[in-house]
Amino acid sequence: MSRLTCGTRLLAAAAFTALVGATGYAETAAQRGAAPDFSSNLAGWVATDVDFVPVPGKTGPVMSDPAHPYLNNLEARRLGGQPTFRIADLTNPNLKPWAKEVMKRENDKVLAGGIGFTPRSSCMPAGVPAFMTFPVVEPIYFVQTQKQVSMIFTGDAQIRRIYLDVPHSANPKPSWYGESVGHYEGDTLVVDTIALNDKSYVDNYRTPHTEKLHVVERWKLAGGTLEVVLTVDDPDTFNAPWTAAYHFRRVQRPLFDEEVCAENNEHLFDYHTPVADKPDF
Repeated sequence: MSRLTCGTRLLAAAAFTALVGATGYAETAAQRGAAPDFSSNLAGWVATDVDFVPVPGKTGPVMSDPAHPYLNNLEARRLGGQPTFRIADLTNPNLKPWAKEVMKRENDKVLAGGIGFTPRSSCMPAGVPAFMTFPVVEPIYFVQTQKQVSMIFTGDAQIRRIYLDVPHSANPKPSWYGESVGHYEGDTLVVDTIALNDKSYVDNYRTPHTEKLHVVERWKLAGGTLEVVLTVDDPDTFNAPWTAAYHFRRVQRPLFDEEVCAENNEHLFDYHTPVADKPDF
């Protein structure tokens, strides 16, 4: 057995053990009324929304250009149409001029016949809040302990870590997933994220942001549905904070072995897919 195969199996086994142990904690906490249980019976969560959903009465997210409506593969098959890439509605009054310029450039690429960038198709980290848009097919799993909540996207094992009941660091260094701290408010997990680098987009419409991005998420169970309401604030990109919702359905399946993002995507997408040019073991 190769060390790579062995390492993958050990990683999967460790993740499974941690998940089972964390599930036990979550069930106990839920019984005490101290925390929602996102992980019982090896539950995973698959997105049911295509994009962020506006919240009535709140400034909302960037949406699809009405002149170029987005049609994903499933809807295209159902309706007998042609799938399309996302084109952002640049009439959104909440966008700063520089952000509109970036998004117009990206829109123009697609309208000229190009492929709309998404971090998933390019094997890149999603950042926050775009991470939650990943599990359209592959689910995310929660590992809940007393000190930390981990969100694991099974598509290529990207992980977010939320540290519980602690303050933010004094000067956190910007990174792809920033620094997330959280706490439980009754049946809701509240997550506060700062220190995000400016290399990601906040959504699938290629909306940029600066390192001032600040995201607050409220995760809550509603029957068999998991809902997150998020507020996004970046005074250098948006004229005002905006709010949206996103929803997931439960799937009962174990956390499988580690999956690797498809290689050679650069031949199709040409968005600088990371490629290993030498062994790292």
